[in-house]
Amino acid sequence: MSASLSAIRANLLHCLSDPDGDGMQAVQYIENGTLLIEDGHIVAAGRNADVPIPANATLIDLHDKLIVPGFIDTHIHYPQVDIIASYGKQLLEWLEKYTFPAETRFEDPALATETARFFINELLNNGTTTALVFGTVHPESVEAFFTEAQRRRLRMICGKVMMDRHAPSELLDTPASSFLQSQALIDRWHNKDRLGYAVTPRFAPTSTAEQLQMARRLLDENAGVHLHTHMAENADECDWVRSLYPQSTDYLDVYEQFGLVRKRSVFAHSIHVSDSAWKRLASADAAVAHCPCSNLFIGSGLFDLRAAQKHQVKMGLGTDVGGGDSFSMLRVINEAYKVQQLQHHTLTAEQAFYMATLGGARAIDLDAYIGNFEVGKEADFVVLDEHATPLLSRRIQQQHNWRDRLFSLLMLGDDRCIEQTWIMGQCATNKSDTSYQ
Repeated sequence: MSASLSAIRANLLHCLSDPDGDGMQAVQYIENGTLLIEDGHIVAAGRNADVPIPANATLIDLHDKLIVPGFIDTHIHYPQVDIIASYGKQLLEWLEKYTFPAETRFEDPALATETARFFINELLNNGTTTALVFGTVHPESVEAFFTEAQRRRLRMICGKVMMDRHAPSELLDTPASSFLQSQALIDRWHNKDRLGYAVTPRFAPTSTAEQLQMARRLLDENAGVHLHTHMAENADECDWVRSLYPQSTDYLDVYEQFGLVRKRSVFAHSIHVSDSAWKRLASADAAVAHCPCSNLFIGSGLFDLRAAQKHQVKMGLGTDVGGGDSFSMLRVINEAYKVQQLQHHTLTAEQAFYMATLGGARAIDLDAYIGNFEVGKEADFVVLDEHATPLLSRRIQQQHNWRDRLFSLLMLGDDRCIEQTWIMGQCATNKSDTSYQ
């Protein structure tokens, strides 16, 4: 593509750092601002008066709309789209009744391709521009996802599930085949355009020691890949892990013994976690994905945000579709707020917004590229309509402080608030123009 220069005028909101440590100074709100983009990257973000617009720039005036960095989903399963909102099971029964049957279908490349296309449409329609994504055990599932993500020029991370026990036979691989298939996918896709690979053992109970050793080898031999798995989501799951790995002191120690706890390791859920484990996660520079919609829907428990903050563990938010019942990060934030209320802790709007943007980028080690409007970063962002519904509009009109308006937006907003989603400085979805689908 030839170089392009665009100036977009609207209200701007982004995080400069973590509000938990830096307070009100961590979030910058720019009323009547200009976002200047050249060849897909941020050139400037500031007040209209402070950002000169070159004569050759395309000017787009969005008036009173709010522009924020694209949302980052740090844990989601694209093959589980068709089991979202399934009835009445907790984690281990959920896997048996819903997850495993759904995932057996993904050896079919046509099905994988159609699902990946629908899944990515849903992400973009909800303002999510980057996600850390589970495939299935089938390499075809990852091929389909990366092919579609590359076509859309998206910054995405995905991986093939490694699973060699405690699952239906048609979903099992072996330590050797999981290594070879994962390595082939890494060679083909990791660091290709804006794509990254995640070594993806489903969770400790479905991998033997031999397979977890292969996961470590993949991490050791391939610089920059991620580790993406589940940990301590459900009490019965934790009991199962103790019975399978009696030599381990706790769930995290299982992964530690195989060298899987390190920078770029993301452990989804992490609900039933000891103070010792939080300290070790922080020491290893690992991250967790908080998935409140899923934790409530499947009945897994309440995430201890205060413990994670106390030990300065990197955190992002995840929808965990299909255990989670929405693609919307706004709905995830709504549920995260309620989870903390139940524990007599108040999640601020600023902290929640950080976790969905820059915090998520830091959790998956992509904050050099995305997460805010710093100069040089990739121009993935969302145009929000704070008047998308009559109720939200009525509430917003009563508020004059941007922090109060942000809280109302996070509590009352959903996909209807996502007017446009931009990828690398180009509009990828526009609610008023169906040709973007």
